[in-house]
Amino acid sequence: MAIQKHVFDLEGNAIYAETANINYFLNTALAPASQGAVVVKQSSVKASTRRRYPGDSAPSNVSATTRDYLYDPGRRNGSATPGSPFILDDGVEKRSFTFSGPFLNLHAFIVGDAKMDLRLYSPSASYEIDAASGGGGG
Repeated sequence: MAIQKHVFDLEGNAIYAETANINYFLNTALAPASQGAVVVKQSSVKASTRRRYPGDSAPSNVSATTRDYLYDPGRRNGSATPGSPFILDDGVEKRSFTFSGPFLNLHAFIVGDAKMDLRLYSPSASYEIDAASGGGGG
């Protein structure tokens, strides 16, 4: 398993986690953002000049072209996980994640979709959260 981006609201705020780990705490399962959304896109590159070495008195010309690239909304560079950290603890399992966006939105999502009574730890405080009745947050 790998840490992936899971968008939890319409504003594009996301939780970065292993899918099974975040879904353990939620009534409504989150799907990774990259599932079914990987597409090939094109971009155009302007014409330019290129020097073969520093101080080249006769640079060569490069014509304009288009290039194809793979776009994956869940892609990350390197091993660092983006966002701010938070922890969910139900007394049995304690798991850490990161999120992007305002903490207020994350808190509202967890309150509306918590599968069980749990504690949400932010970098500066902790919150007791009761189980949501039916789920469907976000």
